[in-house]
Amino acid sequence: MANQKAVREPLFRVVKRAEKTRNQIFLLRFEAVILSLIAGAVFILCIGYNPLEIYGTIISGAFRSKMAIQATVKYAIPLTISSLGVTLAFRMRFWNIGAEGQIIVGAIFASYFALFHADWPHAVLVIVMLLAGMIGGGLWGLIPAVFKVKFGTNETLFTLMLNYIALHIVSYLRDGPWRDPGAAGFSKIARFNKNAALDKVLGVHFGWIIALILVVLVFIYLRRTKQGYEISVVGESQDTARYAGMNVRTIILRTMFLSGAVCGLCGMVQATGSDVTLTTSVAGGVGFTAIIVAWLAQLNPIMILVVSTLFSVLEKGSGVVQSSFGLSVDCADVLQGIILFFILGCEFFVRYAFVFNKKGGDK
Repeated sequence: MANQKAVREPLFRVVKRAEKTRNQIFLLRFEAVILSLIAGAVFILCIGYNPLEIYGTIISGAFRSKMAIQATVKYAIPLTISSLGVTLAFRMRFWNIGAEGQIIVGAIFASYFALFHADWPHAVLVIVMLLAGMIGGGLWGLIPAVFKVKFGTNETLFTLMLNYIALHIVSYLRDGPWRDPGAAGFSKIARFNKNAALDKVLGVHFGWIIALILVVLVFIYLRRTKQGYEISVVGESQDTARYAGMNVRTIILRTMFLSGAVCGLCGMVQATGSDVTLTTSVAGGVGFTAIIVAWLAQLNPIMILVVSTLFSVLEKGSGVVQSSFGLSVDCADVLQGIILFFILGCEFFVRYAFVFNKKGGDK
C-alpha cells in the first residue's frame, strides 16, 4: 500500500552456526589469541613501550626464578580448584555465581578448627579442616539449590547475593567473637598456629597436590560415573531427565552440594595454606575469575588446569611488568582486559555468526 510505512531491514542479523569441527574451533580460538596479542601490542605502543619487551617480561616474570614459579603456582591453586567447583554446577546449567561466598564459608569452617583446636595432632587437624571446609562450602551451595527446587528462585541472583552475606560474616567474626585480643588499634583475626598450616611441598603448600588430584577426580566423576551422566542429562533437558526416570531435584541438590564443597575446599586451602589466617580477602575475586576460566576451558577439567596456569602466568607476569616498567595497575589491567576480550569474544563466533543483508534500503 502506498501509505504503508517503509520498513528498513537491519544491516545484519545474528544466526546460529552449523556445528563446527574440532579443527575449525581450534583454528578460530588460535586466531583470537593472535588478534588479542596484536590488539594488546597496539595498546602498549600507544602508551610508549615496546610490545615485544612487555610480552617477554610477562613470560619471563612468571618463571624467572624459583620464587616467581612458586608465586605463579600459588595463584593457580585456588583458581583451578574453584573453577572445578563451578564446572560441576555449570554442567547442569545451574548458574552458580556464588563460588566466592562458598570459598569464604569453607574458609570460616576450617578456620574454626585452626583457631580453637590447634593442639590436635597435625595430620588429624588438617583432615578435619579439609572436611570442615568442604562441608561449609557445600552447605552454602545447598541453600540456593533448595530454594531453586522448591520455589523456582533465580539461582544467579541468589548465589550472587550469598557472596556478600558470607563476606559480612567474616567481618562480624573479625570485629567480634574471633577478634585477636593482641591486635592494637584495629580488628583482625589471629594468625594460625604453625600446627594448623598446610605443609609445603617443593616450596609451595600442598594445595597444588590437592588441585591436581581434584582435576583427575572431577574428570572421572563427570565422564565415567552415573552421577556425571545424570548431570549432563539434566543440563540438556530436565524434562528428558524426568522421562528417563531421574530424580531431578535430588541431582540438583547433590550437585550443588558438591560444587560448593569443592569451592569450600578452595577456601580451606587459601586460609590454611596461603594466608595462614582468615581475612575478608580470603577469596580475593578468585570465585568470579573461576567462571571465566571454566567457560574458556569448555567445562573440561583437564583444560581448566591449562587455562588456570595461563591465567596465573598472565597475572604474575603483569605484576612484574608493573614493577619493571613503572606501569600503573590500571595499565596492566587494561592489557589483561584486552586479551580476555578477544579470547572470550571468540566463543561467541564458535556458535554464532553475523549475516549482512545483501539488499540495503527500505523494504
